[in-house]
Amino acid sequence: MRDTMDELETANGMNDAGVSGSEQIEQRRSKLAYWRSLGVDPFGSKFVRTHSASQIVQSFEELEGCEVSVAGRVMAFRSHGKASFFDLRDISGRIQIYARQDAIGEEQYERLKQVDIGDILGIEGIVFRTRRGEISVEVKRYVLLTKALRPLPDKWHGLKDVDLRYRQRYVDLIVNPDVRKTFLLRSKIISAMREFFNSRGFVEVETPSMHTVPGGAAARPFITYHNALDMQLYMRIATELHLKRLIVGGMERVYEIGRVFRNEGISTKHSPEFTSVEVYQAYADYEDMMELTESLVAHCAKVATGGTVVQYQGDTVDLTPPWPRVTMNQAVLERTGVDFMSLPHEEARREAARLGLEVPADATRGTCLSEAYEELVEPTLIQPTFVLDYPIEVSPLAKRKSDNPELTYRFEAVCVGRELANAFSELNDPDDQRARFEAQMLERAKGDEEAHVMDEDFVCALEYGMPPTGGMGLGVDRLIMLLTDSPSIRDVILFPLMRPKA
Repeated sequence: MRDTMDELETANGMNDAGVSGSEQIEQRRSKLAYWRSLGVDPFGSKFVRTHSASQIVQSFEELEGCEVSVAGRVMAFRSHGKASFFDLRDISGRIQIYARQDAIGEEQYERLKQVDIGDILGIEGIVFRTRRGEISVEVKRYVLLTKALRPLPDKWHGLKDVDLRYRQRYVDLIVNPDVRKTFLLRSKIISAMREFFNSRGFVEVETPSMHTVPGGAAARPFITYHNALDMQLYMRIATELHLKRLIVGGMERVYEIGRVFRNEGISTKHSPEFTSVEVYQAYADYEDMMELTESLVAHCAKVATGGTVVQYQGDTVDLTPPWPRVTMNQAVLERTGVDFMSLPHEEARREAARLGLEVPADATRGTCLSEAYEELVEPTLIQPTFVLDYPIEVSPLAKRKSDNPELTYRFEAVCVGRELANAFSELNDPDDQRARFEAQMLERAKGDEEAHVMDEDFVCALEYGMPPTGGMGLGVDRLIMLLTDSPSIRDVILFPLMRPKA
């Protein structure tokens, strides 16, 4: 009886419906004892597969009538008398499995009916197509490879509780195929990044994750302790300062894809642990970094989606280079009518208050401009845009503009209302860098926990001479959010940090 499983009724022994969670676990443990009583190890050993599920489907014309071996998790089951169908899923997809009592014998067939949804089986059988046209494998031999002791969520509803999905990502990956596709695509995108940088002559490096001095970003660090050295350390908030030390050392093109840690709030676009890629190129500037950034993003988009126009949460986003460029001051002027950089500091503070912005009592016009941009302009930028020339007050590591020392050669790439990348012509004047660090230390003394601290060794490195350099940092998770149409950063991090359950 070779037909599709849709026509068959659910076997009583293969369905947890209508039974409480604790009763289901108890029933499954009873089956665990049943398999052991038969001399079967319910947590078996190696199984040699000849094909994946997708390979069988894609190569059906060559494989029809041939014997194959396939393994995966049972995701659905239908039985009618002496014939049964079930879905087997591996990482490549699903394949329908067909079992007949006449083919494998009554004893083996009755044992097979004791398998539960979620169990992992190895199947050896013949490839064929059912009367309804579904490619299937008819069982000749099977082996229980792993007995699942907990039931999966109902197949029609899946795992919908978002909090539970993040806590139990292993279940989420089993029952939600789209989630698995997102993380397979994440891996593909990161590989594409490496290909992109390597093809341009950059060298991938690794720098320390624990620092004696936190630096490279405006962020509060996580604090840890090294027992053997009896010293406090900080989890890195950026890879920047060590990568620039390598530029000093003569490694002219370097990049690092790595985890960074920031002890700050959690939101749909912020995670305390996230992945960044930072890249530094000697003898380049922020103009070169703009070309690098838009080319990198377009390359990743093509690899992930086949093109440079993507859909994100209802918006059509065109990532095709070149991207528009606008100065921060011009963007704020167009949005608010206020030209902050032309105003005295006191008047800039009054205009900021009029716009509903909260700024410190001693805020400069540059600080007011930055606040106005972040609150009123950045969320409105849906298409990829380079926002240029940040005030020096918020750019302690960027080179001053030669025609306006209040601004820096810095840009952020903004897309779908949030920062995607941050870059500058790197500051390589050690005296200016020391003065910037000292100004940041004054801000820390006023209570700004995210202000930079003095890094004497980094200043020392600059005193040995760093060539003119362009540098860029990009949020890998945010890029993957964009390319997979994921609304939250937790959707693209396999195991996001969660508060423990009570």
